[in-house]
Amino acid sequence: MKWRGYWIVLFALAVGCGESQGTAADSYTVKWGPTAVPAGTESTQCVVKRLGNPGGTFIHEIHNVLGATSHHFIVYKVNDTVEQLEPRPCQPFLDVLDDPPLMITQKADDLLTLPAGVAYQLEPNQMVRLELHYINVSAAPQMAEATSTFIPMPADEVTDEADVMFMGDIGIVIPAQSTATVGPRFIQVPPAFHGVNYFAITGHEHQWGTDVYVETTAGSGMPGTPVYDVFNFRWDEPETVKYDSPFTIPDGGGFNLTCEWNNLSDSVVTFGTGVNDEMCFFWAYYYPSRGSLVLF
Repeated sequence: MKWRGYWIVLFALAVGCGESQGTAADSYTVKWGPTAVPAGTESTQCVVKRLGNPGGTFIHEIHNVLGATSHHFIVYKVNDTVEQLEPRPCQPFLDVLDDPPLMITQKADDLLTLPAGVAYQLEPNQMVRLELHYINVSAAPQMAEATSTFIPMPADEVTDEADVMFMGDIGIVIPAQSTATVGPRFIQVPPAFHGVNYFAITGHEHQWGTDVYVETTAGSGMPGTPVYDVFNFRWDEPETVKYDSPFTIPDGGGFNLTCEWNNLSDSVVTFGTGVNDEMCFFWAYYYPSRGSLVLF
């Protein structure tokens, strides 16, 4: 029994030493909130947190879970050096212009699994920004909260790094009590991104949105191939279409984007970040990384 106890203690010490030297965890989780939201309140607020990964890490999956008041939730990889633990107001989607988004979620429970051999590379103690756009349409206070869990993969299994393209059209004018369509708008992919593989794509609109439709095409005015064509599109929980066999775009080609709305209000609706405004966006996850790309 004495020897058995000795080996248990020795094993525990060895495990502890291994962790202090940066042994990878099974996952890393960061949380936004919970924060009480008064009835009828809408806001977008951000926190900046340290992920807690002791060494350089390759992330193969991200799992986001949102509370009841959430409209969208964006996880960014940032270079900040100081944590901002309490939520503060920030502009929706604005940070995609400066910091690379890793995942954009519009569903209550959303899992992004990258293709085999593909990962996001993170630095030791990576800082992440969590952006939550929430609205409480009920007559009572509710809690706003969200969690993001990062699931690593072994470095020796990584063949490519992933990234995100974010594209859209802000020329939106929808008359009161009317339907409207924008597009098809041709968005050309820059030469630096020729030959990349697209493995997932998601559309984004607000409350009057009825459809987001995306095609790939060899050029402006040329026939397209649908890559985002969701039956019974839901603006509040739009589907992420995933491809086991990634698609590509011919060099010099791009995307055709079409958005549709049915404005049931008595006011003209234009582009904006609030829930009573409208948007026409999509984002696509791709590899190998050539950096993040934002085109409006």
